[in-house]
Amino acid sequence: MCLQSHAAAARYDGGMNASASPASTRWPARWWAEVSAYDFALAQTSGLAADTVAVLPVAAVEQHGPHLPLSVDARLLQGVIDAALPLLPAELPVLFLPPQNIGFSVEHQSYAGTLTLTPATLIALWTELGACVARAGVRKLLLLNGHGGQVSVMDVVARELRQRHGMLVYSSSWFSLADDAANAQFCAHEHRFGIHGGEVESSMMLHLAPQAVHMERAQNFASTSEHRSRHYELIGNGKSAKMGWAIEDYNPAGAVGNAAAATAERGAAMVASSARGLAKLLGEIHALPPQAWGQTPTPLALPADKA
Repeated sequence: MCLQSHAAAARYDGGMNASASPASTRWPARWWAEVSAYDFALAQTSGLAADTVAVLPVAAVEQHGPHLPLSVDARLLQGVIDAALPLLPAELPVLFLPPQNIGFSVEHQSYAGTLTLTPATLIALWTELGACVARAGVRKLLLLNGHGGQVSVMDVVARELRQRHGMLVYSSSWFSLADDAANAQFCAHEHRFGIHGGEVESSMMLHLAPQAVHMERAQNFASTSEHRSRHYELIGNGKSAKMGWAIEDYNPAGAVGNAAAATAERGAAMVASSARGLAKLLGEIHALPPQAWGQTPTPLALPADKA
């Protein structure tokens, strides 16, 4: 199933057309796959490629409880991207790579339908795609994530690309880009314990794909971590120690959080807020000067007051 909407994939009026000169400083599209080798050659010559931020969307296809489809992570991420596209200034050079919608979902593999890759495969895949970006002359990359279970994999890939190709690589997830007002729609308890198929994700799905949500199956899926938080000072505080978990360790239904309380209105606010955060993040990454990374190591240099 193609999760990229036709509207989002439409070519934007960036100022390059059939009569554009080689000195053009804008891409003809926002999507990497819609740009030609000729366009890339022009961009390498003009300096546009080196000035561009590439975005690699990474998500997952995995179970999300009895009420949501397997495509939740991919749909939510694409929904945030679609909402962010109109917010990007035409002059901001950003290219979105083809979404990688199969991720690291081993914690959900006990449930039929989940698709997952091993960490080694995923690291190799994303690193090789990053190498392709570097070969095209693009030096800035954002790994944009829709699945909380693979944040650590992004960290590895980002550092590998920095070391192997001298790239500036940031990683982020849509759920880390929403502002305080959007997050305040959901209680602190839900933010802490409703980590999968709960009130937040169900609300966003009601906004983006209501036909795919079965609210008659939605419940308040309690998490076993709530019990640990009440009875164990360290393993229950959510920060001192992390458990290697499978989702059934939290709730055998495969979801945690109060999905029954979800509303489309709050979901729309979360999508819009995350989209604004994404647009701002891309602007800031683009604005970083080359000297912000890639400096020459000076292990023998002394501080000025010791020289």
